[in-house]
Amino acid sequence: MDLKKYIRSIQDYPKKGILFRDITTLIKDNAAFKETINEMSNILKKLDFDKLAAIESRGFLFASALSYNQSKPLVMMRKKNKLPAERYSVEFELEYGKSVLEIHKDSINKNEKIVIIDDLLATGGTAEAGAKLVELSGGKVAAFVFVINLYDLGGKKLLDNKGYKNFSLMDFPGH
Repeated sequence: MDLKKYIRSIQDYPKKGILFRDITTLIKDNAAFKETINEMSNILKKLDFDKLAAIESRGFLFASALSYNQSKPLVMMRKKNKLPAERYSVEFELEYGKSVLEIHKDSINKNEKIVIIDDLLATGGTAEAGAKLVELSGGKVAAFVFVINLYDLGGKKLLDNKGYKNFSLMDFPGH
């Protein structure tokens, strides 16, 4: 199945100059969403890991199904002030601003191997923040798995240069 045909592109969203890759058209199609989860699961079957971590918010959509499918615990990486217990925080740059990602301090145990799931890899700022949270928690990043890689925005190169394994189901230009 060609999953690329289920991704809608929206020019100048959320601001002028951004070409937004919309996954709502993928997840609203039962067969396309199921194929996406199956393909991501096939990647995960080849990896050695203890837990999945999902980046808010679209990463949650894929990671919850994968967590169930793989019988692995799921850790949520949330935006600032969305988690109630003690947490680690990392500020990072987005293509169109700054943000903060947080994780509960008791989510990951020392030396646990974590696969981070998100819908899209762009500049790599969010992914790098997720990796920092795993490492602050004492864990190790086993890999990243994305639905989409925006190949011309540098995120894959950033993760590769830092030695992180990363996989994506499809590539699109970011502009």
